[in-house]
Amino acid sequence: MSSAFAYAPAPESRSVVDLAPSYGLFIDGEFAEGTGGGLRKTVSPATEEVLAEYTQGTAEDVDRAVQAARRAFEKWSALPGAERAKYLFRIARIIQERSRELAVLETLDNGKPIREARDADLPLVAAHFFYYAGWADKLGHAGFGPDPRPLGVAGQVIPWNFPLLMLAWKVAPALACGNTVVLKPAETTPLSALFFADICRQAGLPKGVVNIVTGDGSTGASLVAHPGIDKVAFTGSTEVGKAIARTVAGTDKKLTLELGGKAANIVFDDAPIDQAVEGIVNGIFFNQGHVCCAGSRLLVQESIQDELLDALKRRMATLRVGDPLDKNTDIGAINSAEQLARITELAAAGEAEGAERWSPSCELPGAGYWFAPTLFTGVTQAHRIAREEVFGPVLSVLTFRTPQEAVAKANNTPYGLSAGIWTEKGSRMLWMANQLRAGVIWSNTFNKFDPASPFGGYKESGFGREGGRHGLEAYLNV
Repeated sequence: MSSAFAYAPAPESRSVVDLAPSYGLFIDGEFAEGTGGGLRKTVSPATEEVLAEYTQGTAEDVDRAVQAARRAFEKWSALPGAERAKYLFRIARIIQERSRELAVLETLDNGKPIREARDADLPLVAAHFFYYAGWADKLGHAGFGPDPRPLGVAGQVIPWNFPLLMLAWKVAPALACGNTVVLKPAETTPLSALFFADICRQAGLPKGVVNIVTGDGSTGASLVAHPGIDKVAFTGSTEVGKAIARTVAGTDKKLTLELGGKAANIVFDDAPIDQAVEGIVNGIFFNQGHVCCAGSRLLVQESIQDELLDALKRRMATLRVGDPLDKNTDIGAINSAEQLARITELAAAGEAEGAERWSPSCELPGAGYWFAPTLFTGVTQAHRIAREEVFGPVLSVLTFRTPQEAVAKANNTPYGLSAGIWTEKGSRMLWMANQLRAGVIWSNTFNKFDPASPFGGYKESGFGREGGRHGLEAYLNV
C-alpha cells in the first residue's frame, strides 16, 4: 500500500479502565470469595500480560448462587412488568454511559479491535436491554398465551468471542420475563461480566436477581447439572453443547443451544463485486473470524471466480493486523494460545490436503497470539477446512455453476446456523433462502444484527432462538 495512505497509530487509552488485581464471585448482590480458594489468571491475548486474577468457582459456589437466585425469584417474578422494565432501562442507560470503559475492557480481555467493540458490540449490548425492557410489560401480547409465566432460575453459560454481547442476549430476555439468573462467563474472558455485576449494583437491581460465577468448564458443568436450575442457555462449541444436552436429558429443564457453524457465503455472477468483497471480508475477518455465523466458506460462481478473487486479494492486502487498542486496526489478536493452535493445525491440514494458501504480506507482533488473514483456493468439499469450524480468519473458496449446485454445496455440512446470498435478482434470493437449511440468511449483506430479529440454527448449530419476540419463549412457561 502506498505510504501516502499509511495510518499513524491511534491508540485508545486503557487508563479509562480501573482493573482490580483480583476478583471474587458475584452472589446475592455482593462480591464474595469462593469456597475452594482457587484463582485463575486472565491475560491480554495481544501482549500475554496478566490482566487480573479471578475466582475458580466450585460446585458449592454454584449452589450458593442458585440458592440466592431462587430466593430472589419470588419477589422479582411478582413485580409488574413495567417495574422490571425500569431496571432494564436503567441497565441499558448505564451501559451507554460506560460504553467507552466497557469497550476498552472487552478489547483488553478478548483481543478484538477497539473499533469493533466500540461501534458494534457495545451499541448492540445496550440495544438488547432497551428492546427487552420494552417487552417486560407486554408479555401477554407476545403470542404465548394471555398470561405467560417465568420459568424460575436460568443457568446461562456464555463464550469468549462476544463476552458482553452474549451476556446481553441471555440476561435481558430472562429478566424481562421475570426469571433470575446465574451466569458463567468464559474462562478466558471473565472481566466484562464482572463489570456488569457492578452495573447491576449501580442500577439498584434487587439482590440475587443476577449472580455471576466465574471458572472453567467444570464450573459450567456444575451449573448445568444443578437441580435448582429451571432453564439452561448455552452458546459455544457443538461438542460441549452435546454434553449439556446429555446432562439435561430426562429432567424438566428447558434448554436452548446456540452452537457452531460453517456458513456458506454464496456469490452469483450478477452480484455487485465490490459490495460482495466487503461482505466477504466482514463475514470472515470480523472479530478475527471468532464468529459462530462467520461466512467461512465462499461459494463463488465459476464464471466470476478470477475477477472476484483478484478484488478480494487486493482488499485483504489493505487489512491492518496489530494492536487491538489502535483505532485503525482491522484484525486483532486470537483469543488464546489454545485457539491459535487449533487454527494453525487446520490451516496446515488445508495445505497438506492440496489447497492453495494465500495471505497478504503483513508483519505480526512478536508477543501475543496472532494469525494473518488467510485465503484457501482449490478447496473441495472433502477438505477439513471446508468441513470443520476453524473459528479463525481463514476463508475456504469453492466454486459452483448453477443455483442448484450452490444449494447442494451450501447444505453439505452438519451445521445450519447462517448463510449469505449475493445477487441482484430478488426471485433468486427468495428461492435460495427457501432452499438453504440455515437459521439466519443475509441477502447482499452479512453479519447484520438487530435485537428485534431472532437468531439461531438447525442441526448441529443448536436449537431455540435468541433475540426478537421469539427470544422470549425460551424464558416463559407457555
